[in-house]
Amino acid sequence: MSDAQWRASLRESTEQNAGGEPFSHEAWNDFEPIIHYQPGDIENTEDFESLRRRLHELEAGEHVPRVYYLATAPRFYTPAVTALGNLNMASEENGPRRIVIEKPFGTDFDTAHLLNKHIHTVFNESQVYRIDHYLGKESVQNILALRFANTIFEPVWNRRYIDHVQITVAEELPVGRRGNYYDSAGVLRDMFQNHLLQLLMVTAMEAPVRFNADAVRNEKVKVLDAIRPLTTSQVTDASVRGQYLGYLEEPGVRPGSNTATFGAIRLEVDNWRWQGVPFYLRSGKAMSCRTTQIVIGFRQPPLELFACDNSQSQREANRLVIQIQPAEGIQLHFHTKVPGDGMRLRLTDLEFSYSREFSGRLPEAYEPLLLDCMTGDASLFARSDEVEKAWGIIDPFVQSWSSDTTPSIPTYPQGNWGPAVSDTWMRTQGRSWFDLCPVLK
Repeated sequence: MSDAQWRASLRESTEQNAGGEPFSHEAWNDFEPIIHYQPGDIENTEDFESLRRRLHELEAGEHVPRVYYLATAPRFYTPAVTALGNLNMASEENGPRRIVIEKPFGTDFDTAHLLNKHIHTVFNESQVYRIDHYLGKESVQNILALRFANTIFEPVWNRRYIDHVQITVAEELPVGRRGNYYDSAGVLRDMFQNHLLQLLMVTAMEAPVRFNADAVRNEKVKVLDAIRPLTTSQVTDASVRGQYLGYLEEPGVRPGSNTATFGAIRLEVDNWRWQGVPFYLRSGKAMSCRTTQIVIGFRQPPLELFACDNSQSQREANRLVIQIQPAEGIQLHFHTKVPGDGMRLRLTDLEFSYSREFSGRLPEAYEPLLLDCMTGDASLFARSDEVEKAWGIIDPFVQSWSSDTTPSIPTYPQGNWGPAVSDTWMRTQGRSWFDLCPVLK
């Protein structure tokens, strides 16, 4: 495309996706002249040389920050970084130079380590921004505010009061046209190593000494360090998997594939705050609804004073539900007395909803992340050691599932909360899943 064609294409798409806000022609006319298009082949060094010359012309010798966003297939990360290095385009002599890399960052510990090693031959770690859009969601960042800006939650955020934690990322849609990618990745690589472990770290981390990138990411890495390593036999006991009916008919899926489209794993964080509190991570395709939520399951009171007036099902423990999507907010479940004779109890809730409390459009997750990248704030981006340690935790599950000689994988109907074995697995541990489609609308 020419610059003019690219600008016209962006104008059209921006008008269509303005997020409910009126499209400002005046603002666009101011913005449009600084949008440029440079064609090229990412595997052709000469095209990178053309890009380098074009950037020099546009910058006109000014001290200008650059962000190289690798919005490409993962196989192009290495050649792109190599070309940028060969042409000295990572040098910060004329301004900050940053590189943004999408997931998947490797497919296991070894490939992630090799990719980190290669990137570090060109870019310093401080220049690298590994992006995970979940960390840009307001409700994920609000977990830090909930915990560290309020004195009412932090005192009970530990093993003395919390029985377990459930983190669920449920997707309503099936794999669809992503069969080629998904059949080689599976649910563990697609969701657990990145999104689910990121949510676990934010939930379990200690308060940083100050709110900056190094301090925040240091505390997140400490959580990964504290997760108990599992042997192959322990992995079998600490996980269940499933595949939705109809997956084998999806385009690009291998005949007879045993790839899991649903997974649930149990992790233990062995430190003073969380020892003995299991973290249950669960994700799947073609489930009952689209929802991402963190459920903090509190312990029962030490003495059940009103047991004689209430059945076991009425004596559910308190819960704090942090809903990440589709609607963002928090719901606290607690017991109140039902009017009338006796002490019959009912679980009721207090609710906070972003859309109700704040006017205007919430920013899309990528918006604050890209702004942070431009301003040089890496607090919400994964560090190299964090990525490698996350793969080290998930790899044993991947290896166990891929080496499983069971002829068939448990299946579940589309529109369910996963295979029946998942519910059985939780019941054997004396717990149950919080299977409720978005608690906030």
